[in-house]
Amino acid sequence: MATDSYDQPSLTKTGEAASPTLAAALAGDSAAFSSLTEPFRKELMAHCYRMLGSTEDAEDQVQETFLRAWRRLQTYQGTGTLRAWLYKIATNTCLDVLAQRPKRSLPTEIYPPADPSSPLQPPVNDPIWIQPFPDELLAPIEASPEARYESRESISFAFLVALQDLPPRQRCALILSDVLDWQAAEIAKMLDISVSAVNSLLHRARSTLKLRYPRKSVANPLLTEEREIQLLERYLRAWETADIDSIVSMLAEDATFPMPPLPSWYQGRDLIRAFILATSLEGEAAGSWRLLPIQANGLPGFAFYIRDENSGKYLPFALQVLSFEGELISDVTTFGFPQLFPVFSLPGFLVE
Repeated sequence: MATDSYDQPSLTKTGEAASPTLAAALAGDSAAFSSLTEPFRKELMAHCYRMLGSTEDAEDQVQETFLRAWRRLQTYQGTGTLRAWLYKIATNTCLDVLAQRPKRSLPTEIYPPADPSSPLQPPVNDPIWIQPFPDELLAPIEASPEARYESRESISFAFLVALQDLPPRQRCALILSDVLDWQAAEIAKMLDISVSAVNSLLHRARSTLKLRYPRKSVANPLLTEEREIQLLERYLRAWETADIDSIVSMLAEDATFPMPPLPSWYQGRDLIRAFILATSLEGEAAGSWRLLPIQANGLPGFAFYIRDENSGKYLPFALQVLSFEGELISDVTTFGFPQLFPVFSLPGFLVE
């Protein structure tokens, strides 16, 4: 199990340790502590998400990081930066979690495509699925142009799936180096290992990632922002009016349609059409759905609300993230995790 170990100098030294706000926090002022740590919440959330692949787990570990930091504030090394100290605590909390959890992935990586004429497989509710991450929580990365992965690429689903194949310490070293642009000596200090050990971790991690991650930009140079907005509006209208022909016409011929936590997923226009008609748009379905736009993992998408016949309200159902190739949708990943709606700052229900 990972631990937070530090060689600490006196807190009377100059620098961050001597600041009035830190002095107040050391005296037990929780508001002062919050003013010191809250500016780092977003980037710590993104760091924990890259490590864990789970938005829920990332939230939990950021909270655990702040709790540990508050309890151990007397051991803060004032000659270093508060940011690095918090990253070390956050990294160790993530390593603790990874020692007890299976790796996360997406249905397309684990199961073969399904036949819509066959019954749906039951959901797998174990913590094995990558979850979507709201772009609004993605803090800018303070990295040099030499950093290998840009901020949005580093939370793309393809990158996250590839990261899951790395052992936890390799994953950690690669994220710190190639995403956040930390130096090997800084990583060595964080992980309590030698610089040569860090370089070995990075070599192995990069070799694995080169095989598993067909790197490509999240951006779609063939789709302008204005045109994307038009297509997304058309997609929204098609779902809300139950226009299956319009939905299918927007799909690439070999589009994929995964739906974690369901292991079943579908590929190709015809099979996706059959599945949607048999489940989501069955019968008189116009008005059954309301959609709100979201941005997740550098991609556009929608929060799906389903109409409750008893109350007439629209209740949270799923978060859907779209990938485009040119002007056609190549992947529709529908995350059946309505508990994530608050993380995306979405309302608890909609009315007519």
